[in-house]
Amino acid sequence: MSGIRVAVVSGAAQGIGAATARRLASDGHAVALIDLDENACKDGADAIIADGGQATAIGCDVANERGVAAAFETIETRLGAPTILVNNAGIIRDNLLYKMPVDDFDAVLNVHLRGAFLMSRAAQRFMTGHRFGRIVNLSSVAALGNRGQANYSAAKAGLQGFTKTLAIELGPFGITVNAIAPGFIQTDMTAATAERIGVPFDEFVTSASAQIPVRRVGQPEDIAHTVSFLVSEGAGFVSGQVIYLAGGPTC
Repeated sequence: MSGIRVAVVSGAAQGIGAATARRLASDGHAVALIDLDENACKDGADAIIADGGQATAIGCDVANERGVAAAFETIETRLGAPTILVNNAGIIRDNLLYKMPVDDFDAVLNVHLRGAFLMSRAAQRFMTGHRFGRIVNLSSVAALGNRGQANYSAAKAGLQGFTKTLAIELGPFGITVNAIAPGFIQTDMTAATAERIGVPFDEFVTSASAQIPVRRVGQPEDIAHTVSFLVSEGAGFVSGQVIYLAGGPTC
C-alpha cells in the first residue's frame, strides 16, 4: 500500500511537533495535529490546508484513556484510518530529587510514557488492519541522565524500552517502531530549562553550540527530517532503533 497515509502527531502545537506535522504534510500525508488545547494547533492545521494539504486539529489529553479513544474516532471520521503515529507530547517539571513533588514526577511520566502507551495502543488496531504502520517515539539524550530531571529522564529512558518492545510485538504486522533521542533542540522547552537555571537563552544556546561537534544546536526541522525517513516506505527494515540526534556522538 502506498500513497497518502494518515499521520497523527501529538504535541503538535509548537516546536518539534509543529515542524513534524508540516514535514509530513509536505510529504503528502494527511495529518492530525493533537495537543491539549485544540486552538493551539489550529493555526498549524489551517496552514497545511492553505498549502493544499489535508489536516485537522484535535484537542486531547494523551494521558486520558477515554480522550485518546475519542480522538482516534475523530481522526478516522475526518481523515481516515491512521497508520503513522509520532508520540511527541511532553512536559517538563524540573527539580532536584529532594525538592520534586510527587505530582510533578507523576505528571511527566503520565504525559510522556502513559501517553505514548495509550496513543500507540489506539493506533495499532488501525495499523494491524492495514498490515502497515509506523510509530516514532520522541525520547531524549536526557534518557542517559540529566541533573534536575529525574522524572523527565526516567520517562525518556522508559520510552526507549517501550519502543524496543513494541518493535518486537508489532513487527509481524508490518509495523515498525523507532525512537529519536534529540540533543539540544532550540524550542520553548529548552528556553524553559534556561530560565530554570537562570541563564539568558541566547547565552544558553551559544554555550551549548560550543560543546556540539557540528557547532550549532538543533532545530525542530532536524527532527522532522528524521521522522520523515522513519515513517517512509523505504524505512521498512529499520525497527527497534534509538537514533540520537545530537550533532555528534552520544555515550
